[in-house]
Order: sequence, then C-alpha cells, then structure tokens
Amino acid sequence: MKDLISDRKVINTALWIFFIGVTLFGNVPLFVITYLTVATFMILRTTQMQLAKKVKVPMIFTYFVLAILQCIFAANTIGAFNNDVFTEILSRVVAAAFILLPLAVERNIIIRKRTDFYLPSVKEMATISFEQLRNNKSTIKESLKGFNKVRRTLASDNLKETFEDLHRHSSTRYINNGSLTDEYFELANQTLADPYIYLVISNTGSSASEIISLFTQKQYNHASLSFDADLKTIVSYNGGEKVYPPGLNAEMVEAFHKKDDASVLIYQLAVTRAQKQIIIDKIKEINSTGSAYNLLGLVTKHSLRPNIMFCSQFVYQMLKLAHVDYFDKPAGDVRPTDFIELDYYKKLEFCYEIKF
Repeated sequence: MKDLISDRKVINTALWIFFIGVTLFGNVPLFVITYLTVATFMILRTTQMQLAKKVKVPMIFTYFVLAILQCIFAANTIGAFNNDVFTEILSRVVAAAFILLPLAVERNIIIRKRTDFYLPSVKEMATISFEQLRNNKSTIKESLKGFNKVRRTLASDNLKETFEDLHRHSSTRYINNGSLTDEYFELANQTLADPYIYLVISNTGSSASEIISLFTQKQYNHASLSFDADLKTIVSYNGGEKVYPPGLNAEMVEAFHKKDDASVLIYQLAVTRAQKQIIIDKIKEINSTGSAYNLLGLVTKHSLRPNIMFCSQFVYQMLKLAHVDYFDKPAGDVRPTDFIELDYYKKLEFCYEIKF
C-alpha cells in the first residue's frame, strides 16, 4: 500500500513538472506531439475497453477531433505573442490545460456512466422514416447553424484578436482613470429632468463577445447604461476600443456595429431625479478613483477590488446602489440578458431596437 502511494506521488510530481515545463518553455512542435500522443494513447485505450461498439466509436471520433482542434489552437497561439510575456504565458497555460481534455471526455462518459449517446447502427438508420426527417428538418438546420457559428467564432483571427488584447487588462489594479470627460458629465446632468434611465443590451459581434456567447448560449452579451433616450450618454465597462484602457468608458452606438447582424435593444426604467443623481455621482467617483475590466471575474464571479467589474456587473451594481434593482442575484453572476429575462415585475419598458 505504501509503495502504491509512493508511486502515485512520483507520477503526480512528474506530471506537475511536465505541465510547468510546457507552460514555461513549450513550443508548437512539443504541444502538437503531446496532443497526438495523448490522443493515440486514449484511442488505443478505448479499443481495449469492455465497451459496446456504439460507445467506442463516438469516443474514438471525439479524441480524433479534439486532437485536430488542439493542434490548430497551438499553431495559432503559441509563439504568436512573443512581444507580450503575459499573453504568451497565458496562451501556454491554456494549451497545457487542453492536454487534459481527452481525459475529461473519458471521465464524463465512463465514470459518470453517460453511455447513452452513440452512433446509430445501420439497422437503426434504416428505420428512420422520411416523415421523421421532415419533422426534424428545423432541428437539423439549427444544429448546422450552431456548428458553423462555433467554427467561425473559434477561427484563428478571432482567437488571435482576443489573446492579443489580454495584455491590456488587469484584474488586480486600476488601470483606467479619467476616461470620462467633464463634457460627458455635463450631458449626464442635463438629463436629470428625464424620469428614466435606459438599459442598453447589445449584440455587438466583437471577438470576445462571440466567444462569451458560446458559453452563455445567449445572443446578447453586453449591457450598458444611458441617461438619455438618444443614447448620447452611454456608459459601461468595456475594452476601451484600444483607445482607452479597459474599464469604465463612454460608448457610442456606432461602436456596437462589429458584424452584419449586430443589434441593440433599448429599455427604460423609471427613476427619480435623486436616484439618477446617485448613479451619476457614483460613476463620477469611479472615473476619478480608477477602474479596470473584471476579465477574471467572468470565470470566478468575484472582484478583487470594488471598481473592477464587467459590463452586466456594473449595470446591476448601479441599479442596486440607487435602489431601482428589480431582481436579486449576486452581481458577479448577472448576465446581460438577465435584465430582460428576470424582469418578473415588468419594471422595464421596451423603447426600440437598433439594427445595423
């Protein structure tokens, strides 16, 4: 028993050394060889398992596809950011974590007994009627659309653009200070007579937004506030359009047009003059103190400092501060679409939609 525990410790230590090594010094050939080796091992391992053929075939196919995707990822990211140490190391960390994907697949299928997905036999295929195919036509079309969306979203240009932007972010310190001008606050204060604040929920089509949508499965992945119906005072947490540092920034409607089917939904929420002033004053305080986009918080759901937020977290915090929040949820868990979907008491009034 002691020998077994000792052997496991040696194996775990070796694995940790390997992962640290490839993260710090790994290059494209090393990652590709590792991916292919793990895939080959998992395929051979699967062929020897006591599993039905209808389970083995999808597993082997999955390992093959994963290996291709892993190699494509490594080829497009490893070594592409040599001028930015942080982004380069982050890409290696992600690439190293991807080595474990085949093991996760096996665990998901075998350990959790999820063997209920399989490729149909020839006999089963023959029993599928044309009527069934006709009834499932829309489902098949949606599935193909979903596959094409994933393929476009994970294209090398999108991934490279997203990773190249990572070095501009910080989840631990304030990097944006004073991006909102005195003119902006003059415009905001001029709207105090307007008895509404406006929620702007957008489908911008940016590379980061498209990748986020793969995980949220939502079309709209950005939330902003505006103090006027004409959207001259839009503000939110964003990437700064490579003009300002990521954090609290003013926005323009034109900047939401990053793809052909981009769209913006505008809702109004009734507020008092005092409540609106509270939000404006808080934004002015954040602008003066400093801010940063909570990139890490998209995963961890927490902020290390008060003014480090992401877009929907910011909007929810402002509404809560002014006591006009209409649903209860931890700020770090709020998604842009929650402002619409969780409006059980019909506090919002739809104003209009912008299509580009």
